[in-house]
Amino acid sequence: MAYYLGIDGGGSKTTCAVGDESSILGTATAGPSNITRVGEVRARESLHQAIQEACAAARIDPEQVQRACIGVAGAGRDEAADTIRQIAAEIVPGEIEVVGDMQIAMAAAFGTGPGVIVIAGTGSIACGRDALGRTARAGGWGFAISDEGSAHWIGRDAVSRVLRAIDEENDGQSAVEASPLSRQLKAAWKIQSLGDLQRAANSNADFAALFPAVFAAAEAGDGLAKSVLTQAGMELARLVRTVTRRLFAPDSASLAAIPLAMAGGVFRHSPLVRKVFCNEICQLDSRVAVSPQIVEPVTGAVQMARQGCATPSKKK
Repeated sequence: MAYYLGIDGGGSKTTCAVGDESSILGTATAGPSNITRVGEVRARESLHQAIQEACAAARIDPEQVQRACIGVAGAGRDEAADTIRQIAAEIVPGEIEVVGDMQIAMAAAFGTGPGVIVIAGTGSIACGRDALGRTARAGGWGFAISDEGSAHWIGRDAVSRVLRAIDEENDGQSAVEASPLSRQLKAAWKIQSLGDLQRAANSNADFAALFPAVFAAAEAGDGLAKSVLTQAGMELARLVRTVTRRLFAPDSASLAAIPLAMAGGVFRHSPLVRKVFCNEICQLDSRVAVSPQIVEPVTGAVQMARQGCATPSKKK
């Protein structure tokens, strides 16, 4: 029997699934493996752990894997892709393909058909494919300058808004410091004061780790937190609109409706982001048909492993 392995390697976690020709036999989750963000040592640790535990769950040895497909952000850079491939090859002797995270998400959502997917995890990106195989993307240029609506973007924007609110408050910072958002942010970073928050934010901080804090504050009714998540949904909708405008002309009769799928922890965990995103994109482009299901990209990685090497698409 042939066994296939798929990996979704992100900036916060790594998900691995092992399957045969028709079903998933075992899955596992480990730490981050985006080599650009966490480095080679941490990426190796996470990838090896995820592979070994998924194979154990499937009751096979990694050496029995015939083919693997690994989807990671930054795979477009040959150096990063080669390093990821070499790390996986240390315990998986079969054929290994390394592709972008958007490719496995597209495969999970649409197979080889047309559609647009937006990923909002640690980072963010929107990408699409039309009926002719032409592709387009928007966003995903990195957390320092892009990744709109991502967990990193949300955490950074939340800190920025809290500190700005202090500047604008008439009676000092007491009300801001006592707000649910401020308390949640400090707890997430294990700090005591807003001064600590400012110093941490300017010290190469992990802003993505603040997403659960922003979500919790919004659930508690914090207005600033709700505003951050609302803006995130709108930013993600604009990424999708950029892709639909490039791929699907308004007068095009090729698709009566444009299939749209969502992936990533921001969509999975925040109903507010989902609601705002869906409302906004439907206003921006009425042709879009949003699937309510959150896509699991790792299933696309397994499917790509079953099919063999991906065929490059024509870019638009």
